[in-house]
Amino acid sequence: MTARIDNPAGLLPDSMNGIQFIIKAVHSAGVPRATMELTHLRASQINGCSPCVYSGAVSAKKAGESDERLFAVAAWRETDFFTDAERAALALAEAMTRLADRADPVPDQVWDEAARHFDEKQLAGLVLWIATTNLLNRINAATKQPAGTVW
Repeated sequence: MTARIDNPAGLLPDSMNGIQFIIKAVHSAGVPRATMELTHLRASQINGCSPCVYSGAVSAKKAGESDERLFAVAAWRETDFFTDAERAALALAEAMTRLADRADPVPDQVWDEAARHFDEKQLAGLVLWIATTNLLNRINAATKQPAGTVW
């Protein structure tokens, strides 16, 4: 696949400053790195963002994630590879990524389950992380950035 334009962050380098501040903040929220990696990968799979699926899997592997779990992320409901907290975060990631799929985009049941496992600061980190992932997914999908590219 050939990108429509060069990487937007390369064309407008100042654009990444704010995104980098958000990324730094969300990683200080106290959410386990594995959970962050899994939610990033799942949202990126839903959005068909090849660079983020690729980089998400690579980053998760570097963080110690197993192939078994990475291969099962798209079918997380049908496996026993994930903790209850990870399942809650994955459900939140799916709901936040598929906002137009239902009248109540993030149902109370999804939110309440996430709130059982994460405190407010961690929930804030997850929400901002999933939103940032969706931002990057949309930029990459619109400009057809190929897998293997790095921001």
